[in-house]
Amino acid sequence: MSLITIDQEKCNRDGICAAECPGRIIRMDKESGYPKPSADFEEICLACGHCVAVCPTGALSLDWLGPENCRAIRKELEVTPEQAEQFLSGRRSIRTFKEKQVPRPVLEKLLQIACSAPSAKNRQPWHWTVVQDRGEVRRLAGMVVEWVRQVIKSAPKEAEEMGLHRVVASWDDGYDRICRGAPHVIVVHADRNWPFSAEDCTLAISLLDLYAAGLGLGVCWAGYFYRAINAYPRLFAALGLPPDHLAYGAVMIGYPKFKYRLIPRRNLPRINWK
Repeated sequence: MSLITIDQEKCNRDGICAAECPGRIIRMDKESGYPKPSADFEEICLACGHCVAVCPTGALSLDWLGPENCRAIRKELEVTPEQAEQFLSGRRSIRTFKEKQVPRPVLEKLLQIACSAPSAKNRQPWHWTVVQDRGEVRRLAGMVVEWVRQVIKSAPKEAEEMGLHRVVASWDDGYDRICRGAPHVIVVHADRNWPFSAEDCTLAISLLDLYAAGLGLGVCWAGYFYRAINAYPRLFAALGLPPDHLAYGAVMIGYPKFKYRLIPRRNLPRINWK
């Protein structure tokens, strides 16, 4: 198959694929009127699939993707503005979990949707480490507490600003402020040398956070855990992250123990109109 294949019986030569291509590497042939790749198509193509997804007649195929490989967008599943508003405004950070474990297929589905996030140059740089066992979550949380104790000694002012004394006091009293008793922790990490790894991974883990509610799950960003990964080599090694990676986020996840029924007010947006 060539880089682009056009079913001329289906193509209406409307030029939508060329207009929508981010790299502007699809041209409308002046003689035939059909789309064709530019000379630098293979070098520039982001493999985003926009041209295939936007074609109204399913006439265009790439050498790696055709309409038959894509799911159709179903109109009956479109979200209304009211539904979207409640869904997004009603999102809560969950810190109290049931004892129930999340089945692996559910976690796999969650991560699959998270990988639908946008990324710079469609690099999709994210890698995921899932801590499945509750006992292992507790063990790793203990390593975070080890790091916290070190920070309290070496940087007392920073420790005070971060509230680390409360973290240690709670741990010593038997309550885990690190992972809140969650059955699982998910860490997103990527190549430390890719300049957009932080933004790309944050977008992906944000999608994970939002989609989790649709699966009946609760999520909370594990700030202490995430902060410790890159700062404490023992924890980094325990997670098995590649040496050329950095962690760019971590969340605790499980089934919420309680159900929220109201949406609290938030601060109004601070806007500078130009």
